[in-house]
Order: sequence, then C-alpha cells, then structure tokens
Amino acid sequence: MKNILIIKLRYIGDVLLATPVLRALRERFPEARLTMAVTRGTEEVLAGNPDVQEVLVVEKGGLAEQLRFLRDVRRCRFDAVIDLTDGDRSAILAGLSGAPVRIGFNEEHRWRGLLYTTVAHVGPSTVHRIEHDLAALRPLGIEPKAGQPKLYLSPEDDARAARLLDEVGLAGTGGPLVMLQPGARYWFKAWPAERYAALADRLTDTFGCRVAVGGSGQERKLVEEVRRQARSAPTVLAGRTPLRTYAAVLKRCALFVGNDNGPMHMAAALGVPVVALFGPSNPDEWGPRGQAVRVLYEGLDCRRCFHPTCERGEESCMKRIAVDDVYAAAGSLLRLDLRERAGERV
Repeated sequence: MKNILIIKLRYIGDVLLATPVLRALRERFPEARLTMAVTRGTEEVLAGNPDVQEVLVVEKGGLAEQLRFLRDVRRCRFDAVIDLTDGDRSAILAGLSGAPVRIGFNEEHRWRGLLYTTVAHVGPSTVHRIEHDLAALRPLGIEPKAGQPKLYLSPEDDARAARLLDEVGLAGTGGPLVMLQPGARYWFKAWPAERYAALADRLTDTFGCRVAVGGSGQERKLVEEVRRQARSAPTVLAGRTPLRTYAAVLKRCALFVGNDNGPMHMAAALGVPVVALFGPSNPDEWGPRGQAVRVLYEGLDCRRCFHPTCERGEESCMKRIAVDDVYAAAGSLLRLDLRERAGERV
C-alpha cells in the first residue's frame, strides 16, 4: 500500500479519536502517503500530525462542488480507502473513489455495504470508539491495539495562547488554571449552567483557582450565564479562541471539567487531567483516554432522550450528577497536580 485515504466525516472529537488509526497505518506502511478526508471545522485537529501528509476538507456544497471533489479524489489514484464514518455519504465517496480496496463499517446493515470491498466487523460487545475504528485495519493485516489520540501544537499556537492569557488576566503564577466547558452539541448532554457556576466558586475558594469558561461563539450566552451566577467571576473565553489557540490554552491547565464533547477529548489528548460528565452517551464507548481521568456517569437508559424533549425532568441523567461529586473528583485531581508540582520544586 503506497497511497491510502482515510475518511472521517464527523466532529472534532471523532476525528481526534481516529488519530490512532493514522499511527497504526504509519507503523505498518512507513513509506505510504496517508490522506485524510474530514468535514469543514475539524481539519485543524490534524495540523502538525506527522502521520498524515494531506487533509482533504469535504464541503457541504451543491452537486457541482461534490462532483469536483470526487474528481479530485479519483485523480489521486488511492490504493485503499478506509471509511471510519459509518455513514452513507462517506460510503458513496469511498465507492466512487476508484480505489481497488475499500473498507468500511455497516453496522446498520444498509445498502452502503455494497460499496465496500470489505465490511469491517467490530464484534457484539460495546468497545471504545478508538478500538472500533482500529478494527477497520484488520483486513489490511493490522491487528488492532489500544491507542492514545494525539494532538500536535506548534510554537505559534503556544505563543498565541500566552498572549491571550496575558490579555484576559489569567497569566502568571496564581492558583491552578482550570477550564470549564459547559456547552454540548445537544442540550441533553449538558450539565446545568448554575452547577458549573457553583463548581467555579468552590474551586476558587478551596484552591485559589484561576477559572476560565470555554466554548464557541454560539455558546457565548450559556458561558455568560455561568459567569453571571458565579460570585468568583470566572473569565469568559467563549468565542475568543480559534481551535488551536484554545488547545494551547488547555495545555496550560491543571484541570478540565466538561461534558462529552470535542474539547474533553482535546484536553485528554494533551495530557490535561479531566473530569468528564456523561449522561445519554456511554463512556465505555466515548470516554476520554488519559492517565488522569475521572468520569461521572449515572448509567441511566437515556436512549429516549435523543429527541427534543427529555421525560425525566429533574431526574434526567445530567441533573442527577451532583456538584459535590464533581467537586470531589476535581479536588482529587487538583491535589494530585499540586503534589506533583511540589515534588518538581524539591
């Protein structure tokens, strides 16, 4: 195999969790050219990754634009296409790529399985998404093994983060820097804003933390609500940080607390201690991978919540996670970080 295309048309966290596939392919085919196709907005996760030579951005344009993209893919003359998306759109791209080897998932047993030369199988039990994606490599003679997602930052990313922290007053040698991430792609995966505010106050009172609240520009209203309800006045970073600047800020944090989302996986990939709050999604499949990770999960059957209304009200899966429990998990990681820093100074 000299020329391989990997397709992952999903979100930031999904693309990051697929990076162990790139590493495994690089180890098996060290001379191969690896190209990854992703959706707009996720490509920066792969910047600087030494295991991929090119990133193709798949736009959501009209038919003419889609045909141009397909033409460009066919001109690349890929030896193999590995589709990690498990979706119809990516299967069509794989099927029309012209590659003689086309591997993909078809867990829904749909017509798209006909577009692959080999349908990858994971097994009957629930596995983590990383192992799920790695299973696509078995048809190439690669036996999957556990992998750790990788996010690579440049000196320029670090410099931009340093300037930002200085501008907002979070630079210096104060207490531990903590990032709270209250947003989620779906509202029913989010812990309430008032509980993030209460957590910010308790962490500030106990540990003297410098607390930042992150999020996208679309989440600015939610983040401002956290700030309004917190007497400790955490710093709002929502909408102020491009993805890679945000990642470089994360790298400086002693702790990340957030819902199941892309930033949670970014923090874990950077080695930042993580408290992850799970509700309708299963951490056995989507949990963060890292050495210093605490997952809070009530384990309810939340499948019925995957529609506009949740029937459990105050007993919903996210609202059953208490501030005391999150504070205890966060405190244990902060104390561990403080002990390690004290050991470095000895």
